[in-house]
Amino acid sequence: MISYASILGHENALKCELAGEVLRSTGTLRLRVTGWSMLPSVMPGDTLVIDRVQSDAVCEGDIILFGRDRRFFIHRVMTKRSDSEIAEFVTRGDAMPAPDHPVSESDLMGKVSLIVRNGECFQPARSLSVPARVVAALARRSVLAARVVVGCHEMRQTSSRRPLSHSQVQM
Repeated sequence: MISYASILGHENALKCELAGEVLRSTGTLRLRVTGWSMLPSVMPGDTLVIDRVQSDAVCEGDIILFGRDRRFFIHRVMTKRSDSEIAEFVTRGDAMPAPDHPVSESDLMGKVSLIVRNGECFQPARSLSVPARVVAALARRSVLAARVVVGCHEMRQTSSRRPLSHSQVQM
């Protein structure tokens, strides 16, 4: 019997393979974010523009896309280690409590060049502001805090898309 989880896992792996092929062939990929690991820098619903890059173009503080176990991860580079010709990255999601296992150069797929949120484009910051560090620390320690951050973000998006009622129009 095939489980629902295995079907979803297989579909996700196929999507990742297809997206990886698009990035390799065109050099650019747009991905819509669903996870919470990069709160508040990257929010669910954001679209990321990812450019294919070589490891020498990646610096500490950059947000990178890497593949592992037939899944994608988009996390910030905490440190970059280079032994002769081989680079390795230590990454962590801004809202994650611990760093990832080191990312090898072969797992690197690209670097986030733009974040599209509510129709506006901006470059990702290499470091978090003090308020963003506080939000990330709260999300790191509490699922409830992460849910509140995402809920507030969703409410702002909903209210910014809501059309004006007749009583709100000023003449």
